[in-house]
Amino acid sequence: MVNHEKVKEAVRLLLEGIGEDVNREGLVDTPDRIARMFDEIYGGMDEDAGEQLSKVFTVDNSEMVLEKDIVFYSMCEHHLMPFYGRAHVAYIPDGRVVGLSKLARTVEIYARRPQIQERMTGEIADAIMKHLAPKGVMVLLEAEHMCMTMRGIKKPGSKTVSSAARGIFENNEELQNRFYQMLSLR
Repeated sequence: MVNHEKVKEAVRLLLEGIGEDVNREGLVDTPDRIARMFDEIYGGMDEDAGEQLSKVFTVDNSEMVLEKDIVFYSMCEHHLMPFYGRAHVAYIPDGRVVGLSKLARTVEIYARRPQIQERMTGEIADAIMKHLAPKGVMVLLEAEHMCMTMRGIKKPGSKTVSSAARGIFENNEELQNRFYQMLSLR
């Protein structure tokens, strides 16, 4: 849970630290706005993916389920700058499927934390394996990082791609290739 008073004081100190007048008309309410914004941006810290992934349906099918192009926004824990992109999540059911929105909500839970993309990718895969217990999971994230485009090396348009394979996806090149082929279907 975001401590609004601490965030507001930190923002005031930050503004003073860069030489701003915290009493200037445009900045007077900025600390409060940022504290409220943090409820949204970092709201995943208080959420448990298990709650979303516990709403399942019984099926006889064990064919791959893919939810692709799940847009996400996250904050890099190293620079507190945004990174954003698309997540692609596939799993092979083992008698149970979850509503498709629950996959997107799982991505959202992990994106709404101070984060690095590599960890986020694995956390999504691990949560699905733990709570849905499928035969396997494959997650691919592709994102643009503002810490690389707005500062530092300044390479806009560059994308970072990370993947995680669990269960039967781990050592099954044919299954992984099928995942990538399904991603290319537009």
